[in-house]
Amino acid sequence: MSAVLSPALSIGSTGYTGAAPAAPPPAQQATFGLRLATGLCGVLLAVLVSGLNENISKIALADIRGAMGITRDDASWLVALYAAASVSAMAFAPWCAATFSLRRVTLAAIATCMLMGFLCPFAPNLPVLLAMRTVQGAAGGALPPMLMTVALRFLPPNIKLYGLGGYALSATFGPSLGTPLAAFWTDYLGWQWAFWQVIPGSIAALLMVSWGLPQDPLRLERLRQFDWRGLLLGLPAISMLVVGLVQGERLDWFASPLICLLLGGGGLLLVLFFINEWSHPLPFFKLQLLARRNLSHALLTLGGVLFVLLAVIMIPSAYLAQVHGYRPLQTAPVMLTVALPQLLALPLVAALCNLRAVDCRWVLAIGLGLLAASCLLGARMSPDWIRDHFYALQALQIFAQPMAVIPLLLLATTGLAPADGPFASAWFNTIKGMAAIVAGAMLDALLTRRNHFHSTVLSERLGNLPDGLDMTGMAQRMHAQVVTLTSSDLYLTVAAIALAMIVLIPILPTRIYPPRAA
Repeated sequence: MSAVLSPALSIGSTGYTGAAPAAPPPAQQATFGLRLATGLCGVLLAVLVSGLNENISKIALADIRGAMGITRDDASWLVALYAAASVSAMAFAPWCAATFSLRRVTLAAIATCMLMGFLCPFAPNLPVLLAMRTVQGAAGGALPPMLMTVALRFLPPNIKLYGLGGYALSATFGPSLGTPLAAFWTDYLGWQWAFWQVIPGSIAALLMVSWGLPQDPLRLERLRQFDWRGLLLGLPAISMLVVGLVQGERLDWFASPLICLLLGGGGLLLVLFFINEWSHPLPFFKLQLLARRNLSHALLTLGGVLFVLLAVIMIPSAYLAQVHGYRPLQTAPVMLTVALPQLLALPLVAALCNLRAVDCRWVLAIGLGLLAASCLLGARMSPDWIRDHFYALQALQIFAQPMAVIPLLLLATTGLAPADGPFASAWFNTIKGMAAIVAGAMLDALLTRRNHFHSTVLSERLGNLPDGLDMTGMAQRMHAQVVTLTSSDLYLTVAAIALAMIVLIPILPTRIYPPRAA
């Protein structure tokens, strides 16, 4: 494999320096060309399809509930269990790929995700549907680490950043495209397509990956030092934390014994998991990597960036739906303003970061600054704002989003030893998945509390008004004002987070150069 292996990643490495069994000689590696490019595009397609499946099923949840006769509370577990399985798989998939081969794990994940998507509408009852969505979540969560691995392992240094740009699509392009596609499937083809939409893309991805990716030998000798204690501690820890965060707002957080058990127990298991990982000869996570300033900074900033990216999708969608009664199909043009240009913006930002004279830290700072500017402009919103008022805000994010993601990928992966590649992939993807869950929970909590605050203040003012006024019209105007003020508060919070991340840039990360200039 030495001909094209990245200095940043070698999935076939043992990942530790202890007395491991000798590895079999690697399979002969083809040079990068059409075949490997097809395999890479297949994994990228699978990741995008899986991400869209998660987002679309969330957005179309009301249609799914109505068609399948599921209550709101029961439906919340469809989201929670899928998310828990997805994030858990991100943590353990790199180890599986190193052991059973990248190609086998990728094909199995795509096929499982597709099969579960096909079967979900036929589920005879809620428990079966929950089980199917859990399995599908695990399969979908295993795919992003495979994409990062393929991009870093097979791409030549001069185009490696473009592969990272493809990976960044899962954080920028996919989430913005979820609302338009969900609206299309449910309004024109039926609620079943919220599940079935994975099938065409998955079939194409299976064909591309099976032809394009080389087959590595099995590394079953790694099973002799399998980290059973880490699995038994880490899997329930991550699952409990994710479920607790997803269900926290609905169950009133620590007023619920279940949430206390999930978050408290999950946190304790996570601490024990990391203690075990510190000394295990073949761990799932290598904690010693956090001593690398660039990786630690990238992981920390990644959480903030995902919070911002999730917020700038959620705020306009929720505002337009609650104040002006927009359906997802009517909100779709606002989301597409950011989603479609990503196909051009991402490679352009990758080309910029690929220049030796360009310091990616300042590309990151400019991207965060543009995101903050977009949110500060949004904070000036009024109840008169309609869809057209959001286009300018979204336009600022076209380049801001990739400028905030690609430098983090470059900081996180540049300069790693080959044996550390799978560990970096586990760290980055697990933090990415967990950060999205934390961001969603924080936004829900902020939304509820600011709604209550503004409702209380305006209700007190309404109570002091003279009798004889049109109270129905007044209540509608008050509702619109509450939603607007809450949205403005959220925009200000998001802007503050983006600006705070800029402050860290001169302190934590060090200057790096793109792979071809290293």
